Amino acid sequence: MTDEPKIIKGAGSRPKPPPPPYRAPDTLHSKQFVTIQDLISEGEIEGFATASKAGLTKGTTAYSNASLKDIFLDDLPILDSSADNTTPETSKFNFQNVQLKTEFGTANQTAMTGIPNIGETRSIDTEGLNVEVTNADGTSSGATTGSKTKRIEARSPASASADAVIVTLTWPALQVFETDGDIRGSTVEYRIQVQYNSGGYTDVVDSKVEGRSADAYQKDHRITLDRDRITAGTAFPVDIRVLRDTKDAANTETQNAFRFTSIQEVVDVAQTYPNSAYTALRVDSQQFNRVPTRKFRIRGIKVRIPGAGKSSSGTPTVDIATGRIEYPTGYIFNGVMGAAQWTTCPAMILLDLLTNHRYGLGEHISPDQSTDEKIYENLDLFSFFAASKHANEEITDNFGRSGKEARFSCNVNIQSPKEAFEAINELAGVMRCMPIWSAGSINISQDKETQASYLFNLANVGEEGFNYQGSSLKQRHAIVSVSYFNMDTREVDFELVGDSDSAEDVARRNKFGSAIKTVKAFACTSQGQAHRLGRAILFAEERESETVTFSTSIDSGIVVRPGSVIEINDPVRSGARTGGRVVTATTTAITIDALEQTGLPALNDNPKISVILSDGTVEVGTISDMTGAVITVNSVEKIDDQGAKVTQSAFSSAPLTNTPYLISSTTGTTALKTQLFRVIQVEEQDDVNYVITALSYVNDKYDFIEDPTSTVAVRNISLFNQPVPSPTNLTVTEKIITINSIARSKLIVDWQPIQGVTQYQVNYKFENNNYVSQTVFSSDFELLDTKKGTYTIQVFAYNSNLKISPNPTEVTFVAKGKTALPENVSNLTVEPITEQFVRLRFTQATALDVLHGGRVYVRHTNLTGNSATFQDAQDIIEAVSGNTSEVIAPALPGTYLLKFQDDGNRFSLAPATVELSLVDILDSVVIKTDREDTDSSPFSGNTTNTTVLNGALKLSDPASQPLGEYDFAEILDVGSVFSVNFKRHFKTVGFFLGGDIQTATYTQSGTTVTVTKNSHGRAVGDSIVFDATSGAGVDGTFQITGVSTNFFTFTSGTSQTVSSSTCTFQFVNTLEQLIPDDGPEFGGPADGGIDNYAQDGNFDGPQAQNNNAQVLVAATSANPSNGSTYQASDFSGIDFNVFANGSFKGRGFKFKLKLSSDIASQNVSVEQAGYTASLPSRTEQSAVIFSDSAGDGTGSAGAKTVTFAAPFFVGTSSITGIPKPSVNISPQNMATGDFFELSGISGTQFTVHFKNSSGASIIRQFTYSAVGFGKGG
Repeated sequence: MTDEPKIIKGAGSRPKPPPPPYRAPDTLHSKQFVTIQDLISEGEIEGFATASKAGLTKGTTAYSNASLKDIFLDDLPILDSSADNTTPETSKFNFQNVQLKTEFGTANQTAMTGIPNIGETRSIDTEGLNVEVTNADGTSSGATTGSKTKRIEARSPASASADAVIVTLTWPALQVFETDGDIRGSTVEYRIQVQYNSGGYTDVVDSKVEGRSADAYQKDHRITLDRDRITAGTAFPVDIRVLRDTKDAANTETQNAFRFTSIQEVVDVAQTYPNSAYTALRVDSQQFNRVPTRKFRIRGIKVRIPGAGKSSSGTPTVDIATGRIEYPTGYIFNGVMGAAQWTTCPAMILLDLLTNHRYGLGEHISPDQSTDEKIYENLDLFSFFAASKHANEEITDNFGRSGKEARFSCNVNIQSPKEAFEAINELAGVMRCMPIWSAGSINISQDKETQASYLFNLANVGEEGFNYQGSSLKQRHAIVSVSYFNMDTREVDFELVGDSDSAEDVARRNKFGSAIKTVKAFACTSQGQAHRLGRAILFAEERESETVTFSTSIDSGIVVRPGSVIEINDPVRSGARTGGRVVTATTTAITIDALEQTGLPALNDNPKISVILSDGTVEVGTISDMTGAVITVNSVEKIDDQGAKVTQSAFSSAPLTNTPYLISSTTGTTALKTQLFRVIQVEEQDDVNYVITALSYVNDKYDFIEDPTSTVAVRNISLFNQPVPSPTNLTVTEKIITINSIARSKLIVDWQPIQGVTQYQVNYKFENNNYVSQTVFSSDFELLDTKKGTYTIQVFAYNSNLKISPNPTEVTFVAKGKTALPENVSNLTVEPITEQFVRLRFTQATALDVLHGGRVYVRHTNLTGNSATFQDAQDIIEAVSGNTSEVIAPALPGTYLLKFQDDGNRFSLAPATVELSLVDILDSVVIKTDREDTDSSPFSGNTTNTTVLNGALKLSDPASQPLGEYDFAEILDVGSVFSVNFKRHFKTVGFFLGGDIQTATYTQSGTTVTVTKNSHGRAVGDSIVFDATSGAGVDGTFQITGVSTNFFTFTSGTSQTVSSSTCTFQFVNTLEQLIPDDGPEFGGPADGGIDNYAQDGNFDGPQAQNNNAQVLVAATSANPSNGSTYQASDFSGIDFNVFANGSFKGRGFKFKLKLSSDIASQNVSVEQAGYTASLPSRTEQSAVIFSDSAGDGTGSAGAKTVTFAAPFFVGTSSITGIPKPSVNISPQNMATGDFFELSGISGTQFTVHFKNSSGASIIRQFTYSAVGFGKGG
């Protein structure tokens, strides 16, 4: 069976299903428009940013379109920024059906028109409405019949009557249902008519609705009423009629009926809003589900800027792209303000806020605005101009996108009232300014590079000096987060400063931690400006956080103002006084005070001096010379009226006396600058004192703030902080010291101390060993028990902050240890002290191993010159202790040789030698003895009111001449000036005058004299003055030894026989002066020179004590006027001196006696008078002398004449027998066979001639010792 395919066959395919019903799209929708009116600023404003930047003209289509780019609805611009301003593409609009009107806030602007709902009030009326409008047959009459009318009545006042109406029509649905199920749209034509005061209807709207709407659809029509009729009063009543031109629907399948729903009466309110900038924006509400947020990017209020400058220096303009004021080069502000313009200059914006009456402080600061002078009379315009010029300088924007920008820009929208103080400070802070009210005027002080305007030092502050206070490290920050408004995102953005990985930022975070300071940058829309603000804050916290407070007098306190920069020298902090007061000054030379206490820099340290001139300005001079206290300048820097720095050759005027000055320097190892502070407060303390508080100021910070690659060097204000240089004059000395009587070797490392340095580091090593380090606190260092070998030594210095000097000072020293021989004995001299002994003097050893445990060996040989050697000499005394500097040795002719020996038995290399020839030794020599009473004719000199009687000198008549004098017969001449020792020989007797002189007779046998006189009345012991008028009797004053009634006896000093002769006598009562007479050499007794006349003191009657006698001497150094012999006139005008024993200096000496009596009944008798003159022995020791002609070893050899330092006395023509000085020569460096010849010895010099063994003249060194009498000169 075979399988066959099965085939199924039918009658054909199924029929196609019918198409689905057609439904027309719902094309009709009710549109709601919202009109928003926004007050955007006080006016007048510049306008919208995009249009203004493009330079478009207001009122043009292009301006209006460009403005839409600066209006943001829900943060989306109405028109894309890339759209063409003239004919923008529809696709560039982010919102459709937008209408914009803008008024820019002028004083005379008109009311805004052209946009519904703007400047109008509405009242809706539905009474009798919400009724259907019909047309039964589709004809005109049918339209009239089915129309609906609403009457508008006039209102009182007339201004309250409607200016327009808004008619609202409503279609519940608009569609047609076909029998086949399709749904299609429909069309309805209609009209709106107006009738004024029943004067007939006129079509004002002829329109239709076409399309489909399944829901209610509304449509408004605004109908403006005839303004002329309204004005004329012929408009009302006004009838508004709505007519349907399309026939009513024939069935329910067609839905196109509509109703006259409501009418709104519109009354125009013509508000101009002068001086207010505002917008009216009408948008289709279907694009929003709520009223959208609006943001406007505008260029705000126009403010006045500086006008045409002085001397045709130009007129400032505003850069349309940035708002920066561009000042012409060389512009000089003269106080004239120009027209108002839009600008971002914070100084001019602040100035406007201070003077504007509407929104600023003008009513308080500038109440009278009739003229510019009145407007700005309470403001320092020049401070605002200076701030403006600084703020508008173009700098590199290292953080933004524009490349260049103004240093400070102000872009702010102040939307709410603020306290005036807060608003002013916020605006001033934009440009880092501080507002100041001073002397009835407002000025602003800007934080910018500023030269100091006043100087302070300890000379013009209170005695408490300067007080400093700084912030804690915990209060400082390493990172700053600055918030600013980002114009691109239109949101607040944040700029972090200090968070980078740069070495500078890392170091700051390591120092202060990672605490973040959050700051709001007021009015800032620039990332670069925000970053600069952050850097300024970081710098201020790190380097400008210290305050100083001090008091000063009124002359300084009334000049200094908050915001000004002051310069300070505080010696307590700086380590040096570099400021004081001017003593005198010219325009190029200043004499300063207290030179000894002032630390002046070196001329090559670029020193400068700052002074205050008579007009109160500070000028800085470059110092070109410093001679004593006089400082000369050759270049001066000053700030001119426009704030520019200029240089001139001298000060503008001479600084006043007592004005402060400060000195600084910028280079060199001791460079020292003054401190800079910016004043933040000046407080009057009392009537004469002010207290100033200031904040530290760094004038180099601005490069750091504006350039992230810049760094600011630390201002060197103190020698204590300055890296100190390495020590200089590093020397090493090797010494032997003793510790516990043991000599030990050491090295002493010494260097020049560095001012202000108290700590050093010493590194040392021996040979090739490792370095050993040690810290020392003085400018020397010692190494004990050093060895023989090489030492390398390095010295570093630390400053007060313990920073070590960058490089050491290094020295290499080869030490000997204790292997060195003792030094040679030096300065050896010989001095005979007696005929048996001499004194050997020499410089004490310096080697400690000689001083402690060593010896001095003294040897002698009878040889002289080079023949005398240490080894051939013998010890003349036992070796003495090594610390000896003189010894007594036997006096022997020949040579003495001395050597040191240390504790290791090492002798000096060479001996010291001195030769001696024996001389007689005397302590002094008498050159003159003079006795006036023993001369062949006693007292033969000149007398004045004195007389010689019986060999004694008395006053001639004490009653009439109580004073008398006597000049010695001879004047002593010693030939030249010497110091001469004098001893007087003097004996006097005071006595009462004994009444009348009586005559008598006398005889003498041997020494007994018998005077015969009846009833003489004398007693044993009485004294008489005896005068032998005949015979050989000796006159004098004698004491009675025996008496009888008619005679008395006394003993004469002369033995002889005298027969009866005549005489006179007079009774006296004596008082002996008991004057030493210097012993038997003057004829005095051998008991010591005291005369015992009347020694028992038994005087008859009262003692005569009211008399006196003196020996006087006058000395002159002048030569005799006649060239040979002194005359009395040579001593004219020279004072006489009373003396007993004494030393007087001169060549000529004149002596005299002076007698006096205070009572007429007393007299004085000079029995003995004289003197002894002597000269002391003297030894003269010399230093080392060269025997050549030049005296320094470079001259020719030969006889050398040596002049004594002071002449010796060797006598005169009248004073003979005085020996010449004895000269001993101590030669040095003599060779074998050398010798010397000594000749020509006198009181002033001698000659020595050194020769060698061949007799040739040679040069040698030597010392001499000369012994003689007296010291001339």
